[in-house]
Amino acid sequence: MASVEIMTPRMLEGMREACQLAAETLVAVGERIAPGVTTSSLDLFIRDMTMSRGARCSTLGYKGFPKHCCTSLNEVVCHGIPGARVLTDGDIINVDITSFYPSQNGYHGDNSATFYVGEPSEDAKKIVEVARQSLEVGIEQVRAGARLGDIGAAIQEYAEGEGCSVVRDYVGHGVGRNFHMPPQVPHYGRRGSGLRLRSGMVFTIEPMINLGAWQTEVMADGWTVLTTDRSLTAQFEHTIVVTDKGCEVLTARSAPLKHSEDVPWARLGPLASPAGLNAR
Repeated sequence: MASVEIMTPRMLEGMREACQLAAETLVAVGERIAPGVTTSSLDLFIRDMTMSRGARCSTLGYKGFPKHCCTSLNEVVCHGIPGARVLTDGDIINVDITSFYPSQNGYHGDNSATFYVGEPSEDAKKIVEVARQSLEVGIEQVRAGARLGDIGAAIQEYAEGEGCSVVRDYVGHGVGRNFHMPPQVPHYGRRGSGLRLRSGMVFTIEPMINLGAWQTEVMADGWTVLTTDRSLTAQFEHTIVVTDKGCEVLTARSAPLKHSEDVPWARLGPLASPAGLNAR
């Protein structure tokens, strides 16, 4: 495995800047989720907000990806391409935003969340809330001296205990001066296995949780990933830095996500509050 970068306090200043822009943009997107909205309009909003802050969207042009964010609806696991698709009542949509600030050598901040469009079904509520909690239980495992396998095992135990499955084909990743860096962060696994975590390591945790089987397939566009059984899927993501006491969530949000965290059935734990997100 390639070596994992340990960030200095100065490097983390750049990471926080990029991560906070990504987080603020995601909050603003939540206010725009509604039936009748197109995924293309969300993409253009993200483009404009990002550019207005002197930054750019990391996804645009990345390995040929054609848009400024990923919008993944219902049975789309990840990498959905924004376009003419109109959000309809009952949909769920994951919006994945990565912001790149060219200042201080340039850093990428990566986060995503799943939103409800209108009134969701009970199945939609279940998969979104299990995915939300899966991210929380994964983050709770992070501290210097722990192992990567501890994160995946905790997520897998929780999600499967809820009758859902964990996608194996796509994982979290290191992020910093490059969009994707070591280490890879599986959301399944065995406790006590994998890389030992060190203070200063920065990576994403982004479990993709399916209501049915975990297997996936890629559409002919080469990007859009679907559940093979077309079951609903949901995802939440934060960028974190390992600390001696636990971790700091670099993409912590200053406000709750509308149409996601503000619904009465949301399973919100300590990570839902801005104070809880950073008190690690």
